[in-house]
Amino acid sequence: MLPASLPPPLAHAFSLLHVAAVAVGLLLYVALTHSGRQRRPPSAALAWVIALIAFPYLALPAYLLLGTRKLAHAHAPLDPPPATPTAATATWADALTRGLDLPPPRRCAALRIEPDGARALRALLDLLDTARTRIDIEVFLLRADAVGVQLAAALARAHARGVTVRVLLDGLGAFAGHRRTLRLLRGSGAQVRWFSPLRLRLHPQFGRGNLRNHRKLVVVDGTRLWTGGRNLAHEYFLGDAQTPAWDDLSLLADGGIARDAARLFARDWALAGGDPAPAAAENTNEAEDGALAQLLPSGPDRRDDTAYALLLGAIHRADARVLLATPYFVPDDALQLALVLAARRGVQVELLLPARSNHRLADIARARSLRELAAAGVRIHLLPRMLHAKAFVIDAALASAGSINLDGRSLFLNYELNVLLHDPARIDALAGWFAARRAQSSPYAARAPGWLRDVGEGMVRALGFQL
Repeated sequence: MLPASLPPPLAHAFSLLHVAAVAVGLLLYVALTHSGRQRRPPSAALAWVIALIAFPYLALPAYLLLGTRKLAHAHAPLDPPPATPTAATATWADALTRGLDLPPPRRCAALRIEPDGARALRALLDLLDTARTRIDIEVFLLRADAVGVQLAAALARAHARGVTVRVLLDGLGAFAGHRRTLRLLRGSGAQVRWFSPLRLRLHPQFGRGNLRNHRKLVVVDGTRLWTGGRNLAHEYFLGDAQTPAWDDLSLLADGGIARDAARLFARDWALAGGDPAPAAAENTNEAEDGALAQLLPSGPDRRDDTAYALLLGAIHRADARVLLATPYFVPDDALQLALVLAARRGVQVELLLPARSNHRLADIARARSLRELAAAGVRIHLLPRMLHAKAFVIDAALASAGSINLDGRSLFLNYELNVLLHDPARIDALAGWFAARRAQSSPYAARAPGWLRDVGEGMVRALGFQL
């Protein structure tokens, strides 16, 4: 709208400027979207277009800073070619994962799921103390608290033994305690890099400020892996009398799956400006027996929305059970519909959530989806404490745990990492973990919202979880 006091020549010039700004914004949006193969969800694409038309002076800079969703060169050149199915892996789950350009399933000499925070921390510290050549750590958040101090002490001991230590932290996840964390880690002798740090600078990789690194992995000597959903901070491991530790999952594995994780770390380290050459993992033979597991990396560095495509395919394939656990549940229309249809065709669909998460907006945004799912027959369980675990179990064929939440940011924007479990014993163990939390939960009771609440939920969902 033009200011009323402008004389006609200035008003005409302002109108031309506004039209030019809208045209430039839309042209840039179309060009960058198609050249970068962004493949946005329709709702997100519509939101950007409306913003560029209505508020071009704000929306265009925001788009140039935050608008990238996929890297134009995204491919997986370092991943091994898919393995030929064998009798042990020739299932629908194997066929689904082979179609998504993932590292192949690996036999793990050791594979453990650790739900207890204190034991998970002890396992991590013990793992660091066994390092002989290299420690690679990639995590969204590492805080200079009681957990960070113990971790830094273990890294310092490793550095004193001649071990190379590299730590990759997300620039947003560590933003609040950036300086304290940096002092702590540099005192341990670690090389530290920040993934997409929050600072203004001219850089050819513009538009990626919204792409956060949410992966959690620790690789020791290229052959042992610690991963899961836990960040390296106190609340993920250690509770106190007033507040219990957050309910989460860690996984420990030896063998080929760790070497796949080492290659993934090398690629992410290079994206953060580190040595682009991947460090060679130790040459060890594959285990001939042991649990079968597989890395599930997902994010802007992949051609497809890998985790999203796998989850959709698995839900549509399910004929017995779909168990989902996540702290933040804001599904898009396709994922929502897949769950509704699964429940209506008689599949046991269950969803485990915290009664109240640490992100209030996520709790508001999930409400519409929960009401529709409950009406379709999905059983929704609310845990009375903070659940941070991200896991799913599909039939008796496939299970997974790691860093991937069931919301648009995690499924479409973040760099994420899960471990897929193909081993029946581990699938049953994860289903048992789910059942134990279900027994401690209360059932969700759907309540029709008032008009104001309904509008508020829609606005939070649209503005907070689409762009």
